[in-house]
Amino acid sequence: MPLAWAFAQFGWLGFVPGLVLQVLAIVAVNWAGIPVCTRVARQFGVKDPGFITLDEITSLPITFFLVPLPLMNHAGVLAAGFLLHRVFDIVKPPPAPQLERLPEGLGIMADDWSAGVYSCLCLHGLIWWGVFAS
Repeated sequence: MPLAWAFAQFGWLGFVPGLVLQVLAIVAVNWAGIPVCTRVARQFGVKDPGFITLDEITSLPITFFLVPLPLMNHAGVLAAGFLLHRVFDIVKPPPAPQLERLPEGLGIMADDWSAGVYSCLCLHGLIWWGVFAS
């Protein structure tokens, strides 16, 4: 959650610069996670070690992508985003199962990207429907 909140703070720079920095930050941490997850999986001889949480940590900012800055301080928005991400990470709707089969660290990371996209869409739907109106 702290990483997602930190990336959302780029919004104070204005829409376009904030958007560009948020995208670059999300891509950078997720790209960096691929070799880390590959190395750990190889070291322990397991395809997707359950104790690796880097994939969840780095994909959670995808859930909160383009959430307006003031809503990033709303406990309900944060809780909903987190829970939606967990649900989609566990349920693994398509294409998550296919992405999970990608080689090594890429597969470990990519299925969580899918959970991030699904949860982002749902969270924005909830925001649009006014679920978090004060």
